[in-house]
Order: sequence, then C-alpha cells, then structure tokens
Amino acid sequence: MRPLRILSLMLLMFVAAAANAAGDKSVKGEFTYFGDKNDSREQCRMHALEGARLQALAKEFGTVLTQDTYQHDRLSGREESTYFSQLTSTAVKGEWLADEGEPQFEYSLDSEGCYVVTCIVRGRAREISNEATDFTASVLRNSTDPRNASTDFHDGDDMYLYMRTPVDGYVAVFLAGEDNNVYSLLPYQQAPGPDMKLRRNTDYVFFDSASGRPEHGTVDELQLSTFSNIERNSLYVVFSPNAFSRIADNFAGENIPRSTSIDDFSAWLARARRNDPKMGVRIMNITIQK
Repeated sequence: MRPLRILSLMLLMFVAAAANAAGDKSVKGEFTYFGDKNDSREQCRMHALEGARLQALAKEFGTVLTQDTYQHDRLSGREESTYFSQLTSTAVKGEWLADEGEPQFEYSLDSEGCYVVTCIVRGRAREISNEATDFTASVLRNSTDPRNASTDFHDGDDMYLYMRTPVDGYVAVFLAGEDNNVYSLLPYQQAPGPDMKLRRNTDYVFFDSASGRPEHGTVDELQLSTFSNIERNSLYVVFSPNAFSRIADNFAGENIPRSTSIDDFSAWLARARRNDPKMGVRIMNITIQK
C-alpha cells in the first residue's frame, strides 16, 4: 500500500491544442446559467462552462433527439400489469477536444440574491464518430461499492475509481487542476510496464489495495485534501482497445503522483485522440470542501 496525498488541485481548463488535424474545428459558445439558492458561486461557474461548451458543439455539429420506450411489469396481489414509459433526450453530435485560451466569466446576482453566471469559451472540437469505445467509469467516495458513486468530497476523503469495459484495452487516468499541473494516477507508480491492460466485461476498482491485481503492480491509494473552502478538480479517464504511448511526466515529490504541465497534457491528449479514433475519454468534475 502506497498512500498518495493530493493537495490544492483545482479544475483544469484545457489550453489550445497542438497543430490542427483534419476534422478538427475551432468553435465558440456562450451560455448563461441561472442558479438557485442551493447553488454556490463555484457550482454556477461549472454549470455555465459546461453549458457554453455544449452550446458551441450544438451550434457547429447539431443535435440528435432520441426516444426510448421502457416496459415495466408490476405485480400487485394476484394481478399483473404492464405499463410503458418513454424517455426523450437531446445529445450533441460533437466532442470537445481542448480549450483555446481561458474561458471568460461574468457574474451577477438576481433579485433574489442567486448567482447568474455567463461563460464564453473557445476551443477545438470534432464531430462524434461511432468508432470511439464506450465504457463505464464512476468516481467512488470512501467506499469501493459502485452504488456509492459521488463527485463531492471533503478534506481527507478517500477516492476510488470503478471501471468496466466492453472490450479488452488499455487505460490511463489523470487528475488536473488550476495549479497548472496534471497528475498521472494510472498506471500506478510502480506498475510493471508502461501499459495498464483491462479485460472486457470485468469489474475493476482502482486505488484500493484489497482490489489490486498483480499484473497492475503495487496499488497507490488516494486521499483528497484542500487548503481552501472549496476546490474543483477534473478526473480524465482515457481508454482504448489499442495500446497508446504514455505521456512524458516528471517526479513531483514523495507520495505525490508524477505530473506534467497543462500545455504538454493538452497536446498529448489531443494528438492521441486524433491518431486513435477508437479512444474514449470520460471527464468527471470533482469538488473538495473543508
């Protein structure tokens, strides 16, 4: 067991990607989020940023409307009944690759004292293809049970990651913050090789010594900490059925994950996704409070 302590990490804003590739486009979006009394300033800021990115993708690539019908069987006493429900959703047909410059925010308060946040963001994006591999990934707080998924942490909480993939492949995980550093969490620091391979249809829980597998090396356990009242982080889970080169990172200190700069990470991820259309990425925003 090798506990790692991560201090003062905040949300990463992607900077401009490296050289443009065919299919990549420069996009711009603007979105205003109207908070309620339960929303903090930071939560409104996050929602405004997400909305601006989605607006940019929808404007450039369009949206698709899906409707799924579900059948429900209900047994009451001796009688069995069946009813149907429909779920309608709208999804954008593009994916965000990298920010170009820093997002711009404007803050105000409405008549009830709730935050109103407007975000303008520019970035590189591309149309979604059907080649990217879909997979399941969720952040777990203080428990390895997948039912305890949460992205809201308090100082000193333990973090775990649950994953399941439909195909054999390779995974890398990064934690990024506004300190201009991106930390490499997987493969583990003492992994036997540069690649971390997963088997299809297998449940994995990372950062838990009891769930570790010999082929993945000594488990690094994670504890999230903060010196501020609230901090925000981004967890990037990268998976592909194809092996991909690891990012060149640096030793950051004893019991601290290896790290690299925002610029280097942004360029590496954009290049890796352009070179491998089957690569999938999950981005989960994490908050840490005192």
